[in-house]
Amino acid sequence: MRAIFWIVLIIIILLLLLRLDYSLGRKSHLKKQEDEEFPLRDSNISLYSTGETLFNDLFTDIRNAKEHVHVEFYILQDDDFSKGFVSLVKQKAEQGVKVRLLLDWVGSHNVTKEMEKDLTRSGVSLAYSNKPKFPYLFYKLNARNHRKISVIDGNIGYIGGFNIGKEYLGKDPKFGFWRDYHLKLTGEGVADLQTQFLKDWYGATKEEIENRNAYYPPLPIGKSKTRLISTNGVFLEGQFMNMIKQAEQEIIIGSPYFVPSEQLKEELKNAVKRNVRIHILLPKKPDHPLVKEAAIPYMDELSKLGIQFHMYTRGFYHAKVICIDDKLCDIGTANFDKRSLYSNYEINCYIHDKEVIQEVKNMVTEDFKTSNELTRDRIEELKTENKFKIKIATWVSHFL
Repeated sequence: MRAIFWIVLIIIILLLLLRLDYSLGRKSHLKKQEDEEFPLRDSNISLYSTGETLFNDLFTDIRNAKEHVHVEFYILQDDDFSKGFVSLVKQKAEQGVKVRLLLDWVGSHNVTKEMEKDLTRSGVSLAYSNKPKFPYLFYKLNARNHRKISVIDGNIGYIGGFNIGKEYLGKDPKFGFWRDYHLKLTGEGVADLQTQFLKDWYGATKEEIENRNAYYPPLPIGKSKTRLISTNGVFLEGQFMNMIKQAEQEIIIGSPYFVPSEQLKEELKNAVKRNVRIHILLPKKPDHPLVKEAAIPYMDELSKLGIQFHMYTRGFYHAKVICIDDKLCDIGTANFDKRSLYSNYEINCYIHDKEVIQEVKNMVTEDFKTSNELTRDRIEELKTENKFKIKIATWVSHFL
């Protein structure tokens, strides 16, 4: 009995220490953050919804790079496809092109020491974002750089939900077909992607980039209004709330996870009171433990008000998209969950172009066709089947 007492006591003390670490780390982080938006830009936009089409274009643009390649991903896997990407950036570095590769320390934990040595020997500058360190080790372990940015020669940029790995091509049998959304930008918006990459690079390396002007060539004026929104675990909640408040007729939300804050949940309720139609698209098959169970209480509460939830059945749905009527669309890296709201470093692209927004809505409409609407009866079944998991998921929802 005495041994059990001490074990329980030690566990309680550890949990209290973790909570204190997180709380103090959060306070320290908030003091350093400022609400920052990039200007409204004129950009050209290409949309991607499959890894095959995206990586064909991205790899071609990297292959054609003359001056520099800046690439930032949350995940770089250790598989054949990832090794093909590594081989490509090595080749460009060996040709004299300046290559900087920035990865998240947690997200890219599968990168081997051999791969790292191979990259650096070829001249690729490799760095990791958000390595956890004292003080506030637990808090910093949860603060991950979830951005996906590629900038080639300062005049081509990419942003969206895809990472580097075979699953993003639909080649992982566990997930099957992989649906995601990604953007290619040319025109003025590329300069802001470059700025964010260089900020993140400095944050990871403390390297002062010489001759920064070389990374900002003159850019043409594009035909679509865009704005990049970069957040570091702060201010994203307000951004999402402001978007929802603008809705007059329809809101479409696509996300692999649905764990909104209380404030966001209330804002969705307010939109329903304004007779706004709301459709939310989520994956039927989860890719992480408890994320589906964490969403069930929100789906239960909101579906009673008329919000329609749809479960994607073709494969895995990883896209992050919000459409507000025909006047605003958001595609980027942020999920509709507490991790993106309060922990992750994210970057989203707001699109103010009716033609492009309609193109996005057409894409989402096609995804609805391979989805099942979640009925009230099915939600009740899910609640009954997952009672214990739902309790655990609700308790740890902040960290999922």
